[in-house]
Amino acid sequence: MTAPLILEADPIARIRLHGDWTLARYRQLSQLRLAAETTPAQLDAAGLTALDTAGAAQLVRLLGAEQLGRLLPDASGLSDERRALLRAVAEAMAGREPPPGPVRRWSDGLVRLGALVAGAGRQGLQLLGFMGLTLSTLMVLLPRPGRWRPTALVAQMHQCGLNAVPIVALLTFLVGAVVAFLGATVLANFGATIYTVDLVAYSFLREFGVLLTAILLAGRTASAFTAQIGAMKVNEELDALRAQGLDPVELLVLPRLLALLLTLPLLTFIAMLSGMVGGALVALVSLDISLAQYLAIVHEVPVRHLLVGLGKAPLFALLIALIGCLEGFKVGGSAQSVGEHTTSSVVQSIFVVILLDAIAALFLMEMGW
Repeated sequence: MTAPLILEADPIARIRLHGDWTLARYRQLSQLRLAAETTPAQLDAAGLTALDTAGAAQLVRLLGAEQLGRLLPDASGLSDERRALLRAVAEAMAGREPPPGPVRRWSDGLVRLGALVAGAGRQGLQLLGFMGLTLSTLMVLLPRPGRWRPTALVAQMHQCGLNAVPIVALLTFLVGAVVAFLGATVLANFGATIYTVDLVAYSFLREFGVLLTAILLAGRTASAFTAQIGAMKVNEELDALRAQGLDPVELLVLPRLLALLLTLPLLTFIAMLSGMVGGALVALVSLDISLAQYLAIVHEVPVRHLLVGLGKAPLFALLIALIGCLEGFKVGGSAQSVGEHTTSSVVQSIFVVILLDAIAALFLMEMGW
């Protein structure tokens, strides 16, 4: 069969149509192209055997709606019906030209930055409002022991605390060993490897113990809170609770918040011990520091450094639990929304924990604590 489209190499640049321009040959028609420098002057459809809307649309794609409309009055070999069909398709596709791309300006980056800052401000206000709602609900429940839910609290403590002990202990043990190795490598140049013990003790008591534990729980527990509450919202279980006159904050948020407030300081203490055990192992094996000497040096570290580390744990626990639960309540009605808000809760929790830890470190340093 003759090719559907032929461009004659004559001075008048005539476009000749041959064959069936129908839906049955749509794939072959869609592969046709005109040379970029081609400017057709005439349209010859004497060899056209069949034409339908699909073929007419492909011809409009090749020539353009405006150019086809200019060629149709003088086209040869076209019946009135086919001429009317081509004109109707060209007019229908004339308004479908792709819009011009957006104009890029140097201020677009500032606009996006402003939108991000405004979104962060709104998120901060939502978190403060949710914190106020949760604390007010807690104040209402405290004088009413009959409404306390110890079973839910113990279950959440088991999930958030006891199940997290192995990963927290293992990670901080390895980090403690790494810190001891690095400290010994640097301090050996000054003949002061004995101060590796102080480096490990101070770093884990003040910073690494609580920071690593909070980051682990931000990734492990905050995501679990968001996924659990988000799945309940997708399944309309939250609406069922409200229909029964029950408060989702009382049933879902408070047990999780209290469980994290109780378990994060305990996990922090375990992390401190594990980190110093890792440092002790390195000191014993590589630095020729006996265990008794290691413990004697650790015993001389002031207790206030332990209290500084443990004092940050409840604040981190409060923020991790609130962010995880808030993102769960913000989930929409789809599984994709659950995944997006779960990711958002992890990112926000880790960011807030690191930011507050940096601010606390600067404040305590200026105060001499």
